[in-house]
Amino acid sequence: MSDAMNVLRLGVNIDHVATIRNARGGLHPDPVKAAKQAALAGADGITAHLREDRRHISDHDIKRLSREISLPLNLEMAATEEMLEIALRHVPNAACIVPEKRQELTTEGGLDVAGGKLHLEPYVLALKNKGIRVSLFIDPEEAQIRAAAEIGAAVIELHTGSYADITGHDHAGELARLQTGASLGQSLGLEIHAGHGLSFDNVVDIAAIPEVVELNIGHFLVGEAIFCGLETSIKRMRGLMDEGRGRVLGIKTA
Repeated sequence: MSDAMNVLRLGVNIDHVATIRNARGGLHPDPVKAAKQAALAGADGITAHLREDRRHISDHDIKRLSREISLPLNLEMAATEEMLEIALRHVPNAACIVPEKRQELTTEGGLDVAGGKLHLEPYVLALKNKGIRVSLFIDPEEAQIRAAAEIGAAVIELHTGSYADITGHDHAGELARLQTGASLGQSLGLEIHAGHGLSFDNVVDIAAIPEVVELNIGHFLVGEAIFCGLETSIKRMRGLMDEGRGRVLGIKTA
C-alpha cells in the first residue's frame, strides 16, 4: 500500500462559526479564531464555503483566512464568474467546486459534472493555471467520477450525505457505493476526499476506505463544540479517524 493511501487528513470547515456570528451580527464568534484553534487541535486544513448569498462566510473572512492561517485553505465555491475572480485573487491552496441553490439549507448533493462538462471545464482550467488544486464535490457515481477526471480535476470529494442520513441495509449499500467510487477514482489518478454529514457515529467506516486521504467535516464539529469545546471535538474526531484508518493498516487503536 502506498504512503499516499495511508495518510488521512482532516479538513475542518468553519462555515457555521460564521453562521452563529451572523445570527446576531457583530464580530463574535470569529471564524478565523476558530480556524487557528482548529490548527492547534490537529486539523490538517481549513475549509470555508463562500456562498453567493454570503449567508455565513464573508469576503472579509476569506481575505483574513488567506493572510492569517498557516494551514492550507480549501475554498468551496460555486462555478460562477464572481467566485472564480475571488479564488484567483486570493489563491487558496485548493478550490472545491460545489453545487449551490439559493433556497437550500445546506449542499444537497453532488455536482452534475457529466452533464455540465462544457460549463465546468473553463473554471477547472483557470484555477489550475493559477496553481490552485481543483476538487469537484460529486456523488459516488461512475459517470460523475469519470467526467471529473476527463475535465482535469486533481481531486474529487465524494458526497457522504446519503450515507450519513440512512440506516439499515441501505446504509451498507451507500457505504459500498462510496468504496467503489473511491476505488474507481483512485484508478483514474484522482485524489479522493469525502465529506458531508460525518459525525462521531459514522466516520470510522469512511476513514477505513483506503483510497480516501482527506475528510472535510464542519457542522458536526462546530455543533459538538458547544458542549465540549472545539479542541476536544476535533481531537475526538481525529481519534475516530485514526481508528478507521487503523483497520486499513492492521493497527489496533486504544
